[in-house]
Amino acid sequence: MRADRLVATLLLLQSRGRVTAAQLAEELEVSVATARRDLEALSSAGVPVYPQPGRNGGWSLVGGSRTDLTGLTSSEARALFLMAGPAASGTPEVRSALRKLVRALPQTFRADAEAAAEAVLVDATPWGGADRTRPPLVDQLQEAVVRRRRVRLAYEGRGGVSERLVDPWGLVDKDDRWYLIAGTDHGRRTFRVDRIRTAEVTEDPAERPDDLALEEAWAEVVTTMEHRRSLVSAVVVAAERDVPVLRNHFGRHCTPEPPDADGRVRVRVAAHTAVSVAEQLAGWGARLKVVEGDAVRAELARIGAELAATYGERPAGRDR
Repeated sequence: MRADRLVATLLLLQSRGRVTAAQLAEELEVSVATARRDLEALSSAGVPVYPQPGRNGGWSLVGGSRTDLTGLTSSEARALFLMAGPAASGTPEVRSALRKLVRALPQTFRADAEAAAEAVLVDATPWGGADRTRPPLVDQLQEAVVRRRRVRLAYEGRGGVSERLVDPWGLVDKDDRWYLIAGTDHGRRTFRVDRIRTAEVTEDPAERPDDLALEEAWAEVVTTMEHRRSLVSAVVVAAERDVPVLRNHFGRHCTPEPPDADGRVRVRVAAHTAVSVAEQLAGWGARLKVVEGDAVRAELARIGAELAATYGERPAGRDR
């Protein structure tokens, strides 16, 4: 896009002091004629850019003028590339933007910025897990959010697929699962993007609360969902060394007490149902004991009986 080239051109002029059309064309990967037209467009638009003919000539900002488009310090530039570098590995647009930005940074910043861009590799696939792909509708919904246009969704909920006309407010990527926060006739709603079957961006302007803070709205969603995910709890006694594994299984719904003199720890764990708690505890066998939570104990007994009936001792030769 021409706009990002003009921004990159200004940044280059600011950092280099003077550039020729040929140098600019090489840096921005465009033709010399295109680079010259961009420089002339900036000058025509009132930006204090002027050409200086001669052997050592080129284009400069009048009087060393500075256009503070980034305001980046060295540490800020390094932090930016540390954050954006890993994401750029799969996003051509971001890679292109970062290349242009690093060329426009002052020479003393460049080495750190380029090193930061390659310092971190993000592998979002969990051990033993399948690769997750970005839902194809994310880009379309993101455009609707930016342009503030209403979207007609075909959404698959518990009752089947229904049509919704929504005002898109923002997208959230939570552990590679995408959500759309939107306004509806019934107030704010959250939609899982992988359940959206089709999305049609209309030309109708979307309404968005003036005081909307996406981070705060999502925090409310998380609080509500985590409450629903912890309606049933139980207290187990486990060895201190097993607490990190329990915490990994139950996440924020695992609350251990200080260990006793024997190295045993009382841990409160929770999930949305007694069955869910029991299913996560059943694999521990006798390594831990449920001391509070009658419903969870009953589910463990049921699971144990089913396993014993299915896998109990069988006569020799009947293991088939």
